[in-house]
Order: sequence, then C-alpha cells, then structure tokens
Amino acid sequence: MVRQLTAIIEREGDGYVALCPDVDIASQGATVGEARDNLKEALELFFETASATELQRRLHEEVYVTQVEVAVG
Repeated sequence: MVRQLTAIIEREGDGYVALCPDVDIASQGATVGEARDNLKEALELFFETASATELQRRLHEEVYVTQVEVAVG
C-alpha cells in the first residue's frame, strides 16, 4: 500500500530538518533533497517495524498545514 504523507522541511543552521507530522517522525540532511530522502527512509523503517498498536497511536488521519498572520513586536 502507498500512502501520501506530509513533509515539512525547514532550514536549521547549516542543514535542513524534515518532519512528517502525520506520524511525528523527523530526520535531517545537508540539502532539502537529502533531508527529504532521509525522512522517506526513516518513514519506511518506521512502517516496517512499528506494531499495529504503535501505528494506530501515531498515525494522524487529518493533518493541516497552513499559515497564520500575527503581529510581531
């Protein structure tokens, strides 16, 4: 089975951090592409090894990524 998951990638220092909020898995890399590939590998390993209980506990069916506008300063 193939499933589309959310990936949020942001710069952190000299590299990038990739987060999948659907299952709370994160990884990192030196480039955006590397961070994305490392996240994909971490997700594949998670799905290969996680128990059904762990999957049910961590898999969020609805994840929304949006922006909000706030006053700063």
